[in-house]
Amino acid sequence: MAVTTTTTTLTARTGAAFEVPRGGTLRVINTYGSQVVDTWAVVRQEPGHALSMAHTRAVLGRLMVRTGDTLLDDRRSPVLQIAEDTSPGVHDTLIPACDPVRYQQLGHEGHHDNCSENYRRALADAGHPDLLAPVPAPLNLFMNVPVDADGSIVFGAPVSSPGDSVLLRALTDVVVVLSACPQDLVPVNGDLQQPMDVEVRVTGAPGEQTVESS
Repeated sequence: MAVTTTTTTLTARTGAAFEVPRGGTLRVINTYGSQVVDTWAVVRQEPGHALSMAHTRAVLGRLMVRTGDTLLDDRRSPVLQIAEDTSPGVHDTLIPACDPVRYQQLGHEGHHDNCSENYRRALADAGHPDLLAPVPAPLNLFMNVPVDADGSIVFGAPVSSPGDSVLLRALTDVVVVLSACPQDLVPVNGDLQQPMDVEVRVTGAPGEQTVESS
């Protein structure tokens, strides 16, 4: 059946919001292999509810998501599914979105681009002021945060390769917000600490008219 597919370049350090209907998909392609992408999903018809890493971890019983996993909102209702993952499968569900205070604590002076502001700006720019709320903890695609036996964590470089991707399937109508993380003070975006562009492909639910754009 015909579907609508849109391809977008998400510029390094910026965010964007994407409407994904139930049954539609969103693929995040790590073009250069080293970029972390903070990922949120807000339930379109019930803006008070969003993808929740805490509830997802509780049901999955583990820290990392895998292909086939169902990701839940704060009511433990299905929101997204990991339909495909061509990367080594190392993603983070623990770390909150970076914000101005995080960069101040790392020694940066003045304004620094950050994922929290990207989230709010992306929703506002997409015409969804009704969805603005406290920034939820994101699913950090491609982020490598090993947990040691003593419970300590390390901010490591991604282990993904150029072209690796994750395909998310919407289990309800959602607005997916992505941020190409601006972090350049620790090596979460690679040892060079250089944020990079990523590619995003959104495919509508079956039955929509076929359109390809970029």
